[in-house]
Formats: sequence, C-alpha cells, structure tokens
Amino acid sequence: MIGKKVIETDPITIAEAKQMLEESSESYDPTYEQNLAMDHVTKFSKLDVKTAKKLVSELQEIIKKTQAIKIADIMPLDLADLRLIFAKERGSHKKEELEQILEIVNKYRE
Repeated sequence: MIGKKVIETDPITIAEAKQMLEESSESYDPTYEQNLAMDHVTKFSKLDVKTAKKLVSELQEIIKKTQAIKIADIMPLDLADLRLIFAKERGSHKKEELEQILEIVNKYRE
C-alpha cells in the first residue's frame, strides 16, 4: 500500500456504513469483502441514518461519541445489556445515568 495513508478516522454507525456501501455499489461492482460487509450491516442495522444520527447526538450530551455510537448500533433493551456495553470502559456510570440512556434509546426504538 505504497502512497496510502490514513488522513482521518471517525467512528460511524452501522446505518451510515450501510448507506456508504449502498452508494459505492451503485458506482461499481462490490468486492467480496464489501458484499460480506453489506450483508452484515443489512442484518444488524436497526435504524435509518437520520434517526441514528439524532440518537447519537442526543446521547453525546451524556456520554462519549464512541459509546453513543455503540449504543445506537446495539439498541440495548435493559440495564444488563447497557452494562455489558460499558464493561470494558474505564470508570463507571451511575444507575440514574444508565436509566436516562435507556429512556433516550426507547424513544428511538422502531
């Protein structure tokens, strides 16, 4: 990979990845890896792009962007699921904070 370097990295939701893959597959035939990725995002995306962005921006008022994106992708159902998402993170969140996050997620559930 001579002459290629990463200019910027920014986490995105599964819904945004799905949209990017759909747009690129219109221009040219997707590779095997892109087909696998498209299959994955089609199965696991739970929100559309607009809704996912709104959810992430609302969650960012409480938690970091990377955590908000994980939550938007997974859409946890209860506190146990939410605690699993934060299990590897440093620091802990209060129960009230977790309940507030769940309330926000439930507003966007389809």
